[in-house]
Amino acid sequence: MSDDKKKGSAAAAMPAAMAPPGMINKEDIPQVLPILPLRNSVFFPGGVLPLAVGRQKTIALIKDAVRDDQVIGVVTQRRAEEEDPGASDLYTMGTVARIVKLLKMGEDNYSLVVQGLARFRVLDLVQEAPYLKARVDAVEDRTSAENVEVEALGINLKKLAREVIELMPELPAAATELVESITHPGHLADLIAANVDVPIEEKQAVLETVDLKARMKLVLELLNRKREILKLSNKIDSAVKGEMSKTQREYYLRQQLKAIKEELGEMGEEEEELDELQERLKKAGLPPDVEKVANKELNRLKTIPAASSEYTVARTYLDWIADLPWAKLSEDNLDIENARQTLDKDHYGIKKVKKRILEYLAVRKLKNDMRGPILCLVGPPGVGKTSLGQSIAKAVGRKFVRLSLGGVRDEAEIRGHRRTYVGALPGRFIQSMKKAGTKNPVMMLDEIDKLGADFRGDPSAALLEVLDPEQNNTFSDHYLDVPFDLSKVLFIATANQLDPIPGPLRDRMEIIELSGYTFEEKQSIARIHLVPKQLKEHGLSPDHITITDEALLTLTTSYTREAGVRNLERRIADICRAVAVEVAGGKTDKQNIDGNRVKEILGPEMFYSEVAERTEVPGVATGLAWTAAGGDLLFIEATKMAGKGGMTLTGQLGDVMKESATAALSYLRSKAEALGINPNFLEKTDLHLHFPAGSIPKDGPSAGVTILTALTSLLTGVRVRGDTAMTGEATLRGLVLPVGGIKEKVLAAHRAGIKRVILPERCRKDLQDVPEQAKNDIEFIFATRMDEVLDAALEKSPFKTPVAPPEGGEKTVPPQPEPTPEVRA
Repeated sequence: MSDDKKKGSAAAAMPAAMAPPGMINKEDIPQVLPILPLRNSVFFPGGVLPLAVGRQKTIALIKDAVRDDQVIGVVTQRRAEEEDPGASDLYTMGTVARIVKLLKMGEDNYSLVVQGLARFRVLDLVQEAPYLKARVDAVEDRTSAENVEVEALGINLKKLAREVIELMPELPAAATELVESITHPGHLADLIAANVDVPIEEKQAVLETVDLKARMKLVLELLNRKREILKLSNKIDSAVKGEMSKTQREYYLRQQLKAIKEELGEMGEEEEELDELQERLKKAGLPPDVEKVANKELNRLKTIPAASSEYTVARTYLDWIADLPWAKLSEDNLDIENARQTLDKDHYGIKKVKKRILEYLAVRKLKNDMRGPILCLVGPPGVGKTSLGQSIAKAVGRKFVRLSLGGVRDEAEIRGHRRTYVGALPGRFIQSMKKAGTKNPVMMLDEIDKLGADFRGDPSAALLEVLDPEQNNTFSDHYLDVPFDLSKVLFIATANQLDPIPGPLRDRMEIIELSGYTFEEKQSIARIHLVPKQLKEHGLSPDHITITDEALLTLTTSYTREAGVRNLERRIADICRAVAVEVAGGKTDKQNIDGNRVKEILGPEMFYSEVAERTEVPGVATGLAWTAAGGDLLFIEATKMAGKGGMTLTGQLGDVMKESATAALSYLRSKAEALGINPNFLEKTDLHLHFPAGSIPKDGPSAGVTILTALTSLLTGVRVRGDTAMTGEATLRGLVLPVGGIKEKVLAAHRAGIKRVILPERCRKDLQDVPEQAKNDIEFIFATRMDEVLDAALEKSPFKTPVAPPEGGEKTVPPQPEPTPEVRA
């Protein structure tokens, strides 16, 4: 460090005492002066400056100067950090000074006071050791002090100086008197320049300005700028003080309230709550970005009065942050065999779902950071989709939460409300995560196909982020406004049908289809699950009642006809209630429920096979249809009457089904001669096609072969076989094209007692999903052309003339295919 510096901050803040210049004549200034480098300050003529020195060079200079009673030159360094300055490190203009006072403060440590006498210019250095010496040239002011302009500048300087002193209350009152007492313009300019707070370079510029008018104008400019800065600073300070006084008043009132509460013994409730909340936030394991937001909100909460409505909003928000499972994970039970046994115990069949869950557990066991799958179970009501989620959670060892989406029409139900709204809450997913208490629960999204949309937004669009494995690790809820990780959640959605689910949402889920049950599967489910459950719910035990296999068969065939087992469970509950009445009445004998006893309790049979009855007359054919509740039978009735060749279609049909009827009639007219039908049969005949259950909308191409069979039966007079049902799309050329929903349609035929099913040849592969029991009970006939369908469906061949088989093949393909292994969902 330089040895030469101002002594003390107090001395720097005070205006330096000035002596009038001209105390030394130009002739008395030696041509060679010892040079004392000064940093961080500029020394002006007439100024008095205290310095502290400790460097050996400077001490040697001072001792020689005091001994010889000679003046010295004080020059400012260009760079304050230079420790041993040379000629290039010093400004060329300095001040001749006399040492007024010297004190020894300690070993190699001196304090001195110097007084400025006159300006000088450094010509060149003549000595560098033991201290600097330079050849100098004395400088005098160029403008006469009696100049009128100089006098006017002096008046302005004094006026502006008084204003600046008033704006700086830290300056003593004597400062104004000191300025007023100075009469010499040059001395006044130097005094102000020495004490105004401006950069060193600007002060040096004042020192180097020899022309008196130019120097005074320069100082006037510096002083004016200082005044504007002080005015703006005082304005800002006043505004801050006003705000501070308001804050201090609130603080004072709060302290008074605190003292009052202490006297009343009510102290500490809010403070304790906030301390407790802070501890909860620390233990919540918040991610760094969430922790930053929570701490900021907590600090703001501490400044809000407890009676304010904003306090409640902020407090509720922090409660949600603290209660969510940011880092809490439940440990997965990765025992594959245990999971298999749990799933088999709780659910009969549905092997596809069980297989997928076991695959997930196996991969999870091998790779610990695997993201949760997003499954969508699609099937008719009552097949066990919802209850399957609980079994999966139990098998995996996770918490289970169910989120019903049926009828949800507000996007805020998914993403939450903004905190600006009164009564705002997070969305259902964040609420479910809080309820689960862990970061990796099994979350059941029930009835995802029942989502709606209205003016409040589209909830299915909001689900896109939730159900995307690449995005849901930073799910953003509008209420929380911080990212939350949902990637560890095992999502299981359920739906009755896929069509209402938007394509982008469907693409994010792994679709697993669950179809209906066969009679045998229903009996097994009833025996293993439903009967014990209903006995328990009705307070009965096996000592009170036994339900035989005959009774279960009667229930599944004559009293229920559904894809699932809900109605079957209701009928079993009816039987249990009837027995419970007798047991409660005092009857203690064990009751054996067989088929006859079922009919006594439940009354007449509700369902019976009407296929044979319907097809007793020509013109009626049995088709197979797919519905959201599983497969179903579709009877098509055709009749003719005198008319003008028109065709009427009834039964609430869609455009595709109407077109199928038109195509069937055109094909029939083209084959009229081969079928022995008058080619002009439409000239005086009207046809009417009716699809019973007219209140139910029907559409799709799969009834094409059934319509053609019904029309052929009507016009040829040959009845359709009563044990046969069919499905397939018919083309104008008589080809049979494949259709979907084969498994559901076959199960519907099995439930109705159908023994023969006609399918398109290209649907043969779809039979691998059909249960073995249904395949064993039904004869399958595969057709590629309508001629083959008519030969197989009607009681006798309708063709009067032989029809050439396609490509030399057989006309019909009656053999049953080889049994395929069960791959049923």
